[in-house]
This record gives sequence, C-alpha cells and structure tokens, in this order.
Amino acid sequence: MARARTGVRALGAVLAAVLGASLAGCSSTGGKRAEDARKAQAAAGRSAVTTPRWTFAMVTHSGDGDTFWDIVQNGAEQAAVKDNINFLYSHSDEGQQQAQLVQAAIDKKVDGLIVSLAKPDAMKDVIVKAEKAGIPVITVNSGSEQSKAYGALTHIGQDETIAGEAVGDELDGRGKKKALCVLHEQGNVGHEQRCAGAKKTFGGQLQNLYVDGTNMPDVQASIEAKLQADPSIDSVVTLGAPFADAAVQARKTAESKAEVDTFDLNAKVATALTAGTLGFAVDQQPYLQGYEAVDLLWLHKYNADVLGGGRPVLTGPQIITKNDAAELQKYTERGTR
Repeated sequence: MARARTGVRALGAVLAAVLGASLAGCSSTGGKRAEDARKAQAAAGRSAVTTPRWTFAMVTHSGDGDTFWDIVQNGAEQAAVKDNINFLYSHSDEGQQQAQLVQAAIDKKVDGLIVSLAKPDAMKDVIVKAEKAGIPVITVNSGSEQSKAYGALTHIGQDETIAGEAVGDELDGRGKKKALCVLHEQGNVGHEQRCAGAKKTFGGQLQNLYVDGTNMPDVQASIEAKLQADPSIDSVVTLGAPFADAAVQARKTAESKAEVDTFDLNAKVATALTAGTLGFAVDQQPYLQGYEAVDLLWLHKYNADVLGGGRPVLTGPQIITKNDAAELQKYTERGTR
C-alpha cells in the first residue's frame, strides 16, 4: 500500500520538476503566451501543430463494450486533435478479424498504424505487410515480446509478467494463501503471462480459472461455483475491470470471504476500492497508452524519433488501493484513468 502511494507522489514530483524546468527555460511572457495559445487551441478542438494532416489507424483486440479500450481510445483521440491527425479506430476480439481490419487500413494507405498483439500469431503476416508498404507500426498493450521481432518501432504498455509478479507480491503482503486467477479471453498471451507472473512470486497456491468473457452471467456462475467448491480460496484476481463486479457478485452469492482484486482501473473500480469492495487494482494507464502511441507516431513522421531504445515504453504496473482511489476518482470519471 505504501508502495502505491509513493508511486503516485513520485509521478507528481516528476511532473512538477518538468514543469518547473519548462517555465525556467521560457521568458516570463513569451512562454506563457505560447502555453495559453496551446490551451486555447486544445479547448477549441484545434491542433497545436502545423504539420500535414496524416492519417493514423488504431486496430485493437477489444471486444464490444470493453471500457478499458474506451479509455485507450480517449487518449489516442486527444493526442490526434493536438497533432492534427485524422484518427481511425476499429477493433475485434477475434485474431483473424483483427488482422483483416489491419489489412483494410493498409489498403487505405494510412500514414501510421497502432495495433495490439493479444493474439500475435494471427497478426504477424499483416504487420510485415504494413512495414513493407512503408507504414510505421507501434504496438500497444499486448505483445511486448513479439513487437520488436515483428519490426514495430516500439511497444507501449506494461510488461505483463512483471505486472503479474507485482500481484503475487501484493497478495503475499496481504497474507493471502490461496488465489484464483480468472482468465476471460482464450488465447490471449498477455493474460497467461499475468497469471504466470503472479504464480511465480505468490507464496501461496494460485490456480487458473478459464471463463467465457463474452458471457458475464457465465463468468459470475463459474467463479461462484469455484468459491462454493473450495471455501479455502481467500482471493480472486480478475484480469479486467468489467469482470471485477461479476466476481464481487459471485463472492456474495457463494457467501465467501475471499478478497476480490483486479487488473485495470475505471470509475466503477475506483468507487469499489474506496468502498472497500475491492482490495486493489493494477493500473497500466490505458489513456497514456493511446495518447503516447499517437504522439510517438507523429514524432516519428515529423522528426524520425523513436522512443524506447529497442525496449518497451512502460506505462505500468501501479498497484492502486483504497488510499489512492479517492485521488484518482475524478480522472476515472472523465475517462482518462
């Protein structure tokens, strides 16, 4: 818990230092005028640059109604306004369909591509096609291990194994002995890495539970049945914010005392953390993933910049607890955390 609070404060300190340095490097009037002009442009929905109106496409593995990807999209769209980008978004949780959407973007001759690699085998060939067509690619969220091998400029997201290891450590710190890791998307390599990472560092027992994430009643029923069959389970870890509520309902129906924890943060999760309904959440800052992906593509087109030095640009993990949730609530409500 102290570790998470320190992370929030450290981020604030870094931002304050950067802001202070920026102000120090400007004249007392010129810098302020430029900043005021940028703010006015952003408020009016106008770009802050005069570069050509390039077209960037983002194609993700999101299913319908996934609030996590709404936040990613919010970040990407905000950066697109700032950078004078025509932004196209499409998604499918089926690997082959996602690859077809990428091919459609290639056919449109977009100037840049942002893709997630939850099912990398289905995406490899089409990513290579994009690069052969001269379209720069940035990967986000999933597939950090495959990103460089496939030729992407960089990957933006969290290392899923490290995130899982952080969960295992947190469960140990909370004195948990038996955990259930709920995987809601068959074939998603990132989900497997999360649970494997947690199992690696968790001193207790951890078992995987595979559910159909497209059927929330089935998710709830599966967790409920597991809790009823094994009352010794003292923690349930879901791999996405929408599934945390189903786990809470399953716990209640099963009359279990297991703590429910989750990956990802949204307004509902922040409220549940504040109320004590959830124990902790793992935030990978999806808004930042979308925003930085567009911004880095723009920088590459404008200035041939590449960030990361061959390594992923990490946006998480950060363990969020009840003590942090109130501070982040206003950001989750506006769809940026």
